[in-house]
Amino acid sequence: MGQNTHKAVIAVLAETLPGERRVALVPADIGKLAQYDIVVEAGAGLNAGFVDEDYSAAGGKILARAEAIAVADLVLAVRAPDFAGFAPGKVVISLGGRDAAVADAAAKAQIVHLGMERLPRITRAQSMDVLSSQASIAGYSAVLEGARHLDTLLPMMTTAAGIVRPAKMIALGAGVAGLQALATARRLGAVTYGFDVREAAREQVESLGAEFVFPDVPDAKAEGTGGYAAAQSDDQQFRLRRALTEALSRTNLIITSAQIPDRVAPILIDEETIAAMLPGTVIVDMAAETGGNVTITKPDQIVRHGRVTVIGPTNLPSCAPTDSSRLYSGNMRTLLTHLCKAGPLNLQAGDEILDALAGDQALPARAAS
Repeated sequence: MGQNTHKAVIAVLAETLPGERRVALVPADIGKLAQYDIVVEAGAGLNAGFVDEDYSAAGGKILARAEAIAVADLVLAVRAPDFAGFAPGKVVISLGGRDAAVADAAAKAQIVHLGMERLPRITRAQSMDVLSSQASIAGYSAVLEGARHLDTLLPMMTTAAGIVRPAKMIALGAGVAGLQALATARRLGAVTYGFDVREAAREQVESLGAEFVFPDVPDAKAEGTGGYAAAQSDDQQFRLRRALTEALSRTNLIITSAQIPDRVAPILIDEETIAAMLPGTVIVDMAAETGGNVTITKPDQIVRHGRVTVIGPTNLPSCAPTDSSRLYSGNMRTLLTHLCKAGPLNLQAGDEILDALAGDQALPARAAS
């Protein structure tokens, strides 16, 4: 017999986290991954709008969860799955790369977990960056969620009964999510403002037609590495909150998205700031999952402080699961293509992208075949 031509097997799992509606790979991308055999857990794509027949037509094989996991060389998910029932040495690719509980569970089960949050911020990995693609969906969804809770309209309207003046919206944090929030709010007719501790964000904010807000606070600038903001001291954060209060007191909708990798989110709004806000102001705190940018934020809850509403969503991309799944799947397809670029699937150390995804974990001793 000749050489073994067995293709590596990828399993796409259904999500089990309550409220998670995305799927890691969509049918349209299966045909673009001919170097793999792909099995899909029955019902994996239903919540995102993709039925089993779509996957079968694209070349995927529908299996029960346990069987899909058993035959897979690589297991794909959006959120890190429960590793119970996974054979030692199994490789899982999902979000959860900065979650200590996931790392502990993977270590106990002897699973190699490739966390997508650990993707290096290098040019050739941009098309694999799920954090950016999902943040874009989240920024859009945050504005819609905030608008739904406002007592007023976002756009200006002129009617026979009178004029409705446009609402004012500000994004605190001008990363991918904040910039998408600004673009969305402006499309909906709001007057927009953007703030970031990175002076470099000014041009991006202004390119979207928003006014850049940067209070005159000594040492407020915090340019970090890799395009992220750097952490600030408690005193710097306090002075920044006081300086931002005046601008926030004139705003109807506030979207916060300031986060520092591997750190608790910085506090940008406290109760003193909230007390100065307009009645009916709505805050959507996109950093709720990492502690929140607002002192009273509670994850996945709506908190009312006087007449100010604070919303703490932790899974905004699932508000638009079809498109967020398409983007996530596109990122995953690019990564999987990279892993097979030189022939059979190779999970050995020495690749910059793979090593970053693995973190401190030891990769399999030989290539999967």
